[in-house]
Amino acid sequence: MAHKVIEYSYTDAPTLKAFSDCDRFVRGLMGPFGSGKSSACVVELLKLAHLQPVQADGIRRSRFAVIRNSYIQLRDTTIKTFHEWLPPEYFGEWWKSEHNYYITKFPGCHIEVMFRALDRPDQVANLLSAEYTAAWVNEAREVPGIVIEALEGRVNRYPAIRDGGCVRAGIIMDTNPPDTDSWWYHRFEELTPDNSAIFKQPGGRMPGAENIKHLPLDYYTNLAKGKDPDFVKVYIDGQYGYVKDGKPVYSEYNDAIHCKECEPITGKPIRRGWDFGLTPACSFSQLLPSGQWIAFDELTSDSMGIERFSDRVLMHCRERWGGFQFSDFGDPAGQQRAQTDERTCFEILRSKGIQIEPGEISDTLRIEAVKKPLNTMIGGKPGFLVHPRCSMLRKGFLGRYQYRRIHGANDRYADSPDKNEYSHIHDALQYDASRIFGDRLRGKSEGWRKLELPPLKRV
Repeated sequence: MAHKVIEYSYTDAPTLKAFSDCDRFVRGLMGPFGSGKSSACVVELLKLAHLQPVQADGIRRSRFAVIRNSYIQLRDTTIKTFHEWLPPEYFGEWWKSEHNYYITKFPGCHIEVMFRALDRPDQVANLLSAEYTAAWVNEAREVPGIVIEALEGRVNRYPAIRDGGCVRAGIIMDTNPPDTDSWWYHRFEELTPDNSAIFKQPGGRMPGAENIKHLPLDYYTNLAKGKDPDFVKVYIDGQYGYVKDGKPVYSEYNDAIHCKECEPITGKPIRRGWDFGLTPACSFSQLLPSGQWIAFDELTSDSMGIERFSDRVLMHCRERWGGFQFSDFGDPAGQQRAQTDERTCFEILRSKGIQIEPGEISDTLRIEAVKKPLNTMIGGKPGFLVHPRCSMLRKGFLGRYQYRRIHGANDRYADSPDKNEYSHIHDALQYDASRIFGDRLRGKSEGWRKLELPPLKRV
């Protein structure tokens, strides 16, 4: 088989060159569409592979994790880009069922690349238990910060010290600009730890825009036409911002109507909704005697299991909501044992006096259970209110909890909401809602009057 030559130049991409030259443990690369970020990260992994120590048999060994938020994105973009640079027919063996790529055609190198999607629980378990030389997180703004933190403990582990250890290990990440509420902004712009560095490419319409010679003529000019200013700011000018690229799950929500200060009343239990997984969340709500449902508090997590998170919830309830009784409803999957713990999430909670019951498993029914009070009026008041202090719930209602647009389709969206940092608290609220309004949705109770909302204003 003929050899294939890889040619890559930083001539028109000085930011990518600086990114490659940096030796920080965590490196972030941020830029607009078409700026060459993904290609630079593929090439960087190859560079790291060739820097590893030669072992006793004369081979340099490396193992990399390549991560994307969902399997569809991993398959359609990340893996595709990787294979365009390194076609398996020339460079090694692609194990499609396992999403592992063994690159063996570079003389003196053996490179393992393990592609992992965060919407595949088996792949997440594998990701957080394996040992790697380094990792590439593609479109990092879509990946929860807790995953990055966990990943920091899994890199710089292969090759082992006895085999020479790692050289230039760590995590590289690329992304289109996120918003200023993101973990990315918090880490690189606010905390600025000395083991991390961020590299920001110029906007596509700025002097010094990078990778231009590899793009169609007038690429950014044409891309900007007819686009929302927020889209232009993020994807073309490369600045921090928020773009509603998907379809909001709750188009019925109107912030002017549904977001108001509301507090629980004494004599009625507080309802807690629980979501588990890597980022547990707990919603606090109450069904008032009038039938109005209010969500008045929330707790989310960034890096803790259910054992620690439940202790935090209990302490919060003692300090803020002492004197109330509680009813608890959660993800039915919490009744299943994890591979790393013989106890289920439900058993852990019940051991602490939290008598949790399962919510509805169906996404559709759970979402409709929240839409029911959103679409109703009770005694001249909206059937649902969320307190302004519930910042994650509120942002999710405003559009960040959304159906992802299907790649290559302008008006087609995924069937289920995107798993992002706002989905966990909304799942928690839905498990609670499904136990309040589920029977009504199944036709056992009717009589709610449709709430006529003014046109929804996106913010």
